[in-house]
Amino acid sequence: MAPDPAIQAAIDLTAGAAGGTACVLTGQPFDTAKVKMQTFPNLYRGLIDCGTKTYKQVGFRGFYKGTSPALLANIAENSVLFMSYGFCQRVVRRIVGLEDNATLSDVQNAAAGSFASIFAALVLCPTELVKCRLQAMHELQVSGKIVHGQNTVWSVVKGIVKHEGPLGFYQGLTSTICREMPGYFLFFGGYELSRSFFASGGKSKDELGPIALMISGGFGGIALWLAVYPVDCVKSRIQVLSITGKQAGFMRTCANIVKNEGILALYSGLKPTLIRAFPANGALFLAYEYSRKLMMHQVESF
Repeated sequence: MAPDPAIQAAIDLTAGAAGGTACVLTGQPFDTAKVKMQTFPNLYRGLIDCGTKTYKQVGFRGFYKGTSPALLANIAENSVLFMSYGFCQRVVRRIVGLEDNATLSDVQNAAAGSFASIFAALVLCPTELVKCRLQAMHELQVSGKIVHGQNTVWSVVKGIVKHEGPLGFYQGLTSTICREMPGYFLFFGGYELSRSFFASGGKSKDELGPIALMISGGFGGIALWLAVYPVDCVKSRIQVLSITGKQAGFMRTCANIVKNEGILALYSGLKPTLIRAFPANGALFLAYEYSRKLMMHQVESF
């Protein structure tokens, strides 16, 4: 561990940014399909149908709509998440009466990750709002919900400021926090549990190779999405459809989806999400662990 908490926070922040970049570059096409299927489940029969129609309508670039805000969102979220994760780990150690450098249990790490996600949600919500609207812009036009599409990040941002004000960027914040807290408990818990499994032969967790790290990250990602996917579906609806006017709150939106479309509508787009989750989160933790280890080594060598 770096002796100075400020240096440690900077390392965690930078390593989190590296992880967020790797996550987006690996999984963006599947994330686009997820948002489209969540918001307009009646337009697509499944993942293949969504992919085929997207390619025919807007070409290959359609799969990478929203990549810029997605990169910004993931870099911001994971930078804050992993920096806060390190801080929350120190808080957990104090609460349970452990020494500063003591190793936390898998459950304690999961709790630290859950608390850290609150800080990440405050950064993530505005950028994810812009990303989701860009990804579903074609469907918003086709369905007649808007007349003129906003096809750039800047036009979406200007539209939000003009029509909804600065607080408009926090449409869906409640559902984002409801998703993040239990989700990241399972995310970090699943990751640490899987690392413990691979280290059970006498190895240290820090000695695990890239394959074990990627599998552990993928396991954490799958655990997160299986648990919180319906909440994410409600969040996407609120964020995308709020462009047409003020949306109902989380509970009312959820109830309307179940009433009008059935409970399975809350799981529309789950397949691309799970396909994306394993490689994307595997890449996230691989980039995070290796960049963090490199920076820690550089600091300790001084």
